[in-house]
Amino acid sequence: MVKRGLYVGRFQPFHLGHLDAIKYALEKVDELIIVIGSAQYSHTANNPFTAGERLVMVRRALQEAGVDYSKLWIVPVPDVHLHMLWVSAVEGYTPKFHTLYANEPLTKRLFMEAGYEVNTIPLFERKFYMSTVVREKMVKDDSWMALVPKSVADFILEIDGVNRLRDLARTDRGS
Repeated sequence: MVKRGLYVGRFQPFHLGHLDAIKYALEKVDELIIVIGSAQYSHTANNPFTAGERLVMVRRALQEAGVDYSKLWIVPVPDVHLHMLWVSAVEGYTPKFHTLYANEPLTKRLFMEAGYEVNTIPLFERKFYMSTVVREKMVKDDSWMALVPKSVADFILEIDGVNRLRDLARTDRGS
């Protein structure tokens, strides 16, 4: 039987901490499902990128890192906004899995209550590798590119993601 794990992230944007977490989980399972969470959201300061753009980021970063793509599933999943239904929604969008890899407390709790094995991922320099920090640095024109794989930085520049985020941040602040 294939041991399949699940890793959930919004990837707004995908950063080196995400890459480290995926590599860690792949050492423990035969296959890994990467869920692109909050898939329906884009074009806000907290969720600037579309699910399709995030899928491209994840795929390019994993290819750049030489990760064996035959061991991966990447699945966009929209939010359902009811905690008691969220795990079953994820189950409906993904292949069967046995274990969750996560650090987010609510995600861990919901999957544990649904009967899944839950594993914590060692944090990789968490104060730097957070999508919130990357987005803040992008808005301030600070050195954000060192926090993401090169392929992700290139893609964000290709889609004019920095200017999009700056425009969205101004809109969210009411400017």
